[in-house]
Amino acid sequence: MKKIPEDQLFDLAMFYKVFSDETRLKILFVLIDQSYCVGDIAELTGVSPSAISHQLRTLRQLNLVKVTKVGKEVYYTLSDHHISIILEYGLNHICEKREENETENE
Repeated sequence: MKKIPEDQLFDLAMFYKVFSDETRLKILFVLIDQSYCVGDIAELTGVSPSAISHQLRTLRQLNLVKVTKVGKEVYYTLSDHHISIILEYGLNHICEKREENETENE
């Protein structure tokens, strides 16, 4: 087994912990294709703007989203393409397992 430094294991655990919250996942999926401000993210996800702001702070701290300021508006986007790949792979895995289970139960 590859020896991974403890600090990297900690960072990796924190990285995956972010994906355990449904609101954060909603935000990340909204940001896959486009940048949005807090109000737009709130509207698209059905979550209050204050809850969106709180979760965006966490996502920024872990470098999953980045900020662009346009005048007084602040827009959020995914920090890089790796995030969308992780989301896509995770969703594909879930969908495949559900299909397998449905086929087994028929």
